[in-house]
Amino acid sequence: MNTETAAQQPLPLPRQRRRRRRPAAVPLVAASACLVAAAVAGCGTSDDEPSKSGAETVRVGPKDSGKKVLWLGDSIAGAQAPPLAAALKASGVQFKNAASDGGGTVVEGDKMSRELAADTWKRLAKHIRDFRPNVIAYQLTTYDWGSPRQQQASYEKLARTARDADAELVLVTTPPFKIDDFYEKYADTFASAPKAARRAAGKSGGHVRFLDASQLWGSDASAAKAQRAKDGIHSCQQGSASFAQWFTKQLGDAYGFTPAPPQKWANTAWTGNKRYAKLGCE
Repeated sequence: MNTETAAQQPLPLPRQRRRRRRPAAVPLVAASACLVAAAVAGCGTSDDEPSKSGAETVRVGPKDSGKKVLWLGDSIAGAQAPPLAAALKASGVQFKNAASDGGGTVVEGDKMSRELAADTWKRLAKHIRDFRPNVIAYQLTTYDWGSPRQQQASYEKLARTARDADAELVLVTTPPFKIDDFYEKYADTFASAPKAARRAAGKSGGHVRFLDASQLWGSDASAAKAQRAKDGIHSCQQGSASFAQWFTKQLGDAYGFTPAPPQKWANTAWTGNKRYAKLGCE
């Protein structure tokens, strides 16, 4: 798979809208030598507000690629979903956001993660039945707590679930994020999860694709390249758009569709999603 970063194809600069619906102001611009420069500050209005469970379907126009992507993960994935939906829709791909705030993990590790995973597996079965994806994409979550063996076993279970649904599985690593007091005791699991996911992909006979998102973000959550929001964990519009461009290219290379140019989707209604206002995005 071509793992070229998105920096070679800059995003257009989405227009900024103030919350009082005054005329568009000058957009904020953030640039990085290794990352897409995507000025997506400000919030407009949008009816495209995901539910807590994140289930949200975007349909395509007449040029359907035949691909249907189910997106799984936690609230970090939820913040990335609005531009990802727009980018994939513009590329002729059907998309369903099934990321979940405060959970979303498939890892059956400690007691809390098992409870969260039970909910994910239940919802996943429903999404597979209703949406019938042929690509299931899982971004490792900040709740993938468990031993390396438990993590790998859970990712392999997800691979079997995808295969039984006639879908391929894509595992993509979590962006770097701030390890606060809540996450501190799980730091070892964050280090082991990508390795466990890579091993699961390696044992799949080509059925599972592993993507290392550090190609895009780097590994330092405090660096400008990481494009984290003020909380150090999620991303605002700009970082989410950078991920959408990068990830759509990875999927296009893997599954034979041409990603739409950012001019088609980067400055559309998703920038006004209420999720970003809640994150304190400007």
